[in-house]
Amino acid sequence: MEKKKQQQSFRLAQQWRLLLLLLLLLLLSAASASQGHNYADALHKSLLYFEAQRSGRLPYNQRVGWRDHSGLTDGLEQGVDLVGGYYDAGDHVKFGLPMAFTVTMLSWGVIEYRNEIAAAGELEHALEAIKWGTDYFIKAHTSPNVLWAEVGDGDTDHYCWQRPEDMTTSRQAYKVDENNPGSDLAGETAAAMAAASIVFRKTNPHYSQLLLHHAQQLFEFGDKYRGKYDEEEGSVGVVKRYYASASGYMDELLWGALWLYKATDREEFLKYVITEAHSFGGIGWAISEFSWDVKYAGLQIIASKLLMEEKHKKYSHILEKYRSKAEFYLCSCLRKSNGSDVDHTPGGLIYIRQWNNMQYVSTTAFLLTVFSDFLRSSGQNLSCHGGSVGHEELFRFAKSQVDYILGSNPMNMSYLVGFGPNYPTRVHHRGASIVSYRENKGFIGCTQGYDNWYGRPGPNPNVVIGALVGGPDWQDNFMDERGNYMQTEACTYNTAPLIGVFGKLSQLEGNEDGQTQNLVASY
Repeated sequence: MEKKKQQQSFRLAQQWRLLLLLLLLLLLSAASASQGHNYADALHKSLLYFEAQRSGRLPYNQRVGWRDHSGLTDGLEQGVDLVGGYYDAGDHVKFGLPMAFTVTMLSWGVIEYRNEIAAAGELEHALEAIKWGTDYFIKAHTSPNVLWAEVGDGDTDHYCWQRPEDMTTSRQAYKVDENNPGSDLAGETAAAMAAASIVFRKTNPHYSQLLLHHAQQLFEFGDKYRGKYDEEEGSVGVVKRYYASASGYMDELLWGALWLYKATDREEFLKYVITEAHSFGGIGWAISEFSWDVKYAGLQIIASKLLMEEKHKKYSHILEKYRSKAEFYLCSCLRKSNGSDVDHTPGGLIYIRQWNNMQYVSTTAFLLTVFSDFLRSSGQNLSCHGGSVGHEELFRFAKSQVDYILGSNPMNMSYLVGFGPNYPTRVHHRGASIVSYRENKGFIGCTQGYDNWYGRPGPNPNVVIGALVGGPDWQDNFMDERGNYMQTEACTYNTAPLIGVFGKLSQLEGNEDGQTQNLVASY
């Protein structure tokens, strides 16, 4: 009997110890969440990613040491110099449309949060990331009505698994011109160069003017010779399986015109945005995503902000319609629209698509942050079907998406590679998954990479720091496998929108007035 009592007491003591241990873990987890994340470190690492994606001859101050020169004969067959630019993801094609969107978003981030990025000591690196792209666009725009759209093609590129330094795949270049139009590509490249011209206006005025000159020519070309760049016959049909322009070209023409207005203050560009608002879908499309393909939400956010300036009052009837569509986008992301809410995972992540969902999360976080600032400065609220939303709530949700990316999620996984203690180590990335060229200059052939490196179960030998991978599925599950490209491949346009947001959050993180205490991570 006594022995049975002792056993019961022992079991009770064990249960109490287990309960106390669980309580301690919960307290530690809450303490960790309340501390938030090191956003300055996230900013620093994100900018490193763009150096890992560089094509061409790398500069003396290249910080990503496992990369070397590549693509040094790009454009040679066509008699043009197309050396430089960015590889979009884990392969080695230079796709013009996503590259241009990447540069537009990097530039917009610096325009909005330049001081915050500078305070974190990262402004020069941000400017270098932008200029690496715009230098390439200057080369690619060889005459007023010619823009080189792509180098390499996805089909032959995907047949091989090689380091970029060893490339043996086709480097054929493709262009858009008067006979083979690409208004979508021309419009986005115009937007990128116009936005970048604003970035460099004070620090490099001559370069800023050069960018603006190219931007205006590209917009005129895209507007005069209208058509999609991905048409099977002519233009760049090879891109259709990879970066097809599903939204068409009208959003890019409005987008390009609006950025040119911001860069020049010339009313002709604003009038274009106003007069074509209806026919081009600017005030007709209410869309719940913002991406390299679909620009309407970003266009509508910027147009909404114009309402605050007295000189735009005469266009208020159209600008109000732009704002209405912008509010639809924002409210649907918050799940406060009238039946058209964006899906959220159980862990609270915006979920648009199975393949590379994080691209939509980063663009959403950026647009919500920008609009939150607008609401705060204008003393307004967002009007949703589910009620009025203040700038604090909007920003809190944007921050929750960023914190999810950085590890505040059910998997306790940082989806920004190299950040935190737990992040993807088998990123679907050719260069990262094979021994560095600087370590071993022995040639690795087209299929050798598949034979000797692709299927290895261990982590990649090189870490693509700052890459934002495709992320988890609709149930917050994630498989860190090299062949799981839907979840483990990263793209430049995933990380680009986060640069500005990380800049803002790093400044708030450094504040000592306690203003950020109510903006803690949700996990």
